[in-house]
Amino acid sequence: MAYYPLRYLPSGHVFIDSEDDCDKVVDALLETEYSEEFCLARDFNTDFAGRLMEAGFLVMSTELKYEDTKESFFILLPKLHLVRSALFFSELHIKKSILPFLSRYELQVNTDFELILDKCVLKHGADWLTPPLVEILKSLWRKQNMLKQNMLPKPISFAVYRDGELKAGEIGVVMGRIYTSYSGYYDENNAGTVQMILMTQWLDETGFDFLDLGMPMDYKTNLGAQNITPRRFVELFRAGRY
Repeated sequence: MAYYPLRYLPSGHVFIDSEDDCDKVVDALLETEYSEEFCLARDFNTDFAGRLMEAGFLVMSTELKYEDTKESFFILLPKLHLVRSALFFSELHIKKSILPFLSRYELQVNTDFELILDKCVLKHGADWLTPPLVEILKSLWRKQNMLKQNMLPKPISFAVYRDGELKAGEIGVVMGRIYTSYSGYYDENNAGTVQMILMTQWLDETGFDFLDLGMPMDYKTNLGAQNITPRRFVELFRAGRY
């Protein structure tokens, strides 16, 4: 069987062009057992970034500098994790110590998206949430919310408020019945954990299949997330993205 041709850079990374079929790229990466976490792309076109998300990539970015000058440029880093963290709702684990805090906060969905995104950048820096990627996320969000366009993928935010004040939040992308978490922040202890728990419960009640948490980390495992292979992730993602 002939697979979609991949373009390899001297670094060993696959380059994805804006004209590529992103689903076929994913298939080829899986079949060739691509061993890198990232692919590379140069086109910051909003439609292209959306098609990467639609294929299951977590779209990141970074700034590079030319060797012989002080000038720099941005590239996209579409990521198909070698190990993916996924939280299936029946596996959600809530520690007894956090239970008293759940009722102290109110969860709000898709409010203050741009503010929350800006706070994520302020908290974690712009190493991968670069200015052009931030603008892509904001542009996609504005199109669907301000212009009332029904579109995929859908940037979305989840946040918790205490006494009307924003205390923690995160942004991510919805594809059908799959939510992929991108970045989050918190302003006070326990608020971030509460936000994730209330968000997970909302996703479950709303009919989502599972919560895609991207890179495995201890706090995700503590909530009940499990590590799955990229092939299994793509199977689950494609079953629920439309």
